[in-house]
Order: sequence, then C-alpha cells, then structure tokens
Amino acid sequence: MWMEENLGTRINENRTKEILKTGANHVCTACPFCLTMLDDAIKAKAENVQVLDISEILLKVLNQNKDN
Repeated sequence: MWMEENLGTRINENRTKEILKTGANHVCTACPFCLTMLDDAIKAKAENVQVLDISEILLKVLNQNKDN
C-alpha cells in the first residue's frame, strides 16, 4: 500500500505545487494519508489553502440543507 520514495523531490511537494498552481483555496481528498501529506506540505509553504476530507464537505452541505 505504501509507495517507497526514491531520492529527489517528494511526492507531496509535487502535488502541492500542482494544487497551488490552480489558485484553489480548498483541496479535498478521501484518503487519510493524502490528507496528512497535503496538509503538512501546504503548511510548510505557509499557503492559505484548506485541506479537507470529503466527509467534512459532505457534513457542511448536509448541515446547510438542514437549516434551509
């Protein structure tokens, strides 16, 4: 399940660069490992991008619909 890393650029650095290039202020994943990896990489770059689990977005939408 875990990918062995070769020397060089870490995968989370590559993914973070790709995310930041989009200009998005949120990124979503369903993978707990990816959530941690992306959150750490984005915090290390001091960027203002929120990393969310898909369940957090679902909960927010369900709560909004409940209020309406």
